[in-house]
Amino acid sequence: MNYAETLEFLYDKLPMYQRIGGAAYKADLGNTFALCNLLENPHDSFKTIHVAGTNGKGSTSHLIASILQEAGFKTGLYTSPHYKDFRERIRINGKMIPEETVTCFIEKWKDEFEKIGLSFFEMTVGLAFDYFRNENTDIAVIEVGLGGRLDSTNVIHPLVSVITNIGWDHMRFLGNTLSEIAFEKAGIIKHGVPVVIGETQTEVKQVFESTAASRHSPIIFADRHFIVQSETNYEEDTKSLTLVHDETNFLDIPDFPLNGTYQRKNIVTVVQTIQVLREQGYTITDEDLLKGIENVIQNTGMQGRWQILAHKPLVICDSGHNVDGIREVVRNLEILKPKKLHFVFGMVNDKDINGVLEILPKEATYYFCKANIPRGLDAGILAGQAASYGLNGKAFHSVIAAYHKALSESTIDEVVFVGGSIFVVGEIL
Repeated sequence: MNYAETLEFLYDKLPMYQRIGGAAYKADLGNTFALCNLLENPHDSFKTIHVAGTNGKGSTSHLIASILQEAGFKTGLYTSPHYKDFRERIRINGKMIPEETVTCFIEKWKDEFEKIGLSFFEMTVGLAFDYFRNENTDIAVIEVGLGGRLDSTNVIHPLVSVITNIGWDHMRFLGNTLSEIAFEKAGIIKHGVPVVIGETQTEVKQVFESTAASRHSPIIFADRHFIVQSETNYEEDTKSLTLVHDETNFLDIPDFPLNGTYQRKNIVTVVQTIQVLREQGYTITDEDLLKGIENVIQNTGMQGRWQILAHKPLVICDSGHNVDGIREVVRNLEILKPKKLHFVFGMVNDKDINGVLEILPKEATYYFCKANIPRGLDAGILAGQAASYGLNGKAFHSVIAAYHKALSESTIDEVVFVGGSIFVVGEIL
C-alpha cells in the first residue's frame, strides 16, 4: 500500500464520523480495549493530559502542548478532526506523523482491524498511541473526540483531566439536557486524578462536583482563580493580555497570537492546568508558559480559530459550528463593526440548524454552500431555512464558488467571514 491507498482504506473501509456522522459512532469501549490489547497497551508507556468539552478543547489542547514543548518535554498532540491532511491529528513537537509511519501501521494491522470491526476514529487513536510509544514521547495531550465517557480516548489514566465547558452539541448521543451532556463529559474524570473545569456553569457545576467527589478527584474551577485583562488594537491586529491569579498579577502576555474573545476563556483553563502540573513536580517556568502561548501557532500548527486569511477586505474564518460556538463568532463580528459583512456559510446536517440560524446577523449577505462530505447540508435547503429567519443570500454549488463570489462582491473596507462548519473552513484553508 502507498499513502494514497492507505487513506482510501481509512476513509472508505472504516466508518468515519467526520464524513457520515452517527452511523460511525460506537457507544462502548469494547473495540478500543480489543485494539489496545492487540497493540500491547501503548498508552501505558507515556504520560497524558486528557481534554474534553463542548467548545475550546482544540485550542486548549494546542496551547498546553505548546507550553510543554517549550518546557523541553517531547510532547505528543492528538486532536480531531483535521482540516486538510489526516496527519494533522497526530503530532510530536508540532511535526505531523510521517506518511510512511501511517502506511506501515495500517499495512501491519489492517486485517486484524477489520476482524475487530474498528471505526476510523478507533483505528486513529490506536495509531496515535502506538506512534507516541515508539517515539518515546514524554507526555501527550489527548483531545476527546466526542463526549468523554464512551470516547475511544477514554482508556488513558492522565496526569490531569480537563473539561473546558458544556454546551449544546451532539445531543443525539450525549443527552438532551446540559446535565446529561455534562455527565458524559465527566466520564473522563479518573479516580484520584485532578480535574480542571474551565468555566463555572450553574446548570452543570453539581454534576462535576459529585463525580469528582465519588472518584476522590481534586476539582478546580479555573475561572474562580484566574481572570484575564486584555487590550486589543484591531487596526494593528495585536492583543496583550494580563492574567490575574486570585487578585494578583500572574503573567503578562504582550503579544497574544490568537484572535477571538473566546480565547480568553481557554487561556484561563490552560494556565490552571499548568499550575496543576507544576504542583505534581513538573518544571514549567513562567518563560516556558509565555513562549508556549506566544508561539502556539508555530509550535503546533494550530489553525482555523478566528484566523485572519487576508486584509482589504478583511477575511476571517472560524471553526465554531454549534450554537455556543456561533454565538462567540457573532459576538466577535459585532466588535469589528464591519461596513458590510459577507458571510460564507455551510453546516452539517446533524447540528441544531435552527438554533444557529436564529442568532446569525440579519444584516449580512449570505453565500450558502455545502462542504464536500456526505454529512454536509444541501446549500439550497440551508438557504431556504435561512430565509425564514430573515437571512438573505444565494446558494452555491461548492464552498470555493461561494467564497470567490463573496470576495468578488466585497470592497477593501468590508469583511468576509467563512464558517458554520469546520469542513467549510477546511476547504478554504
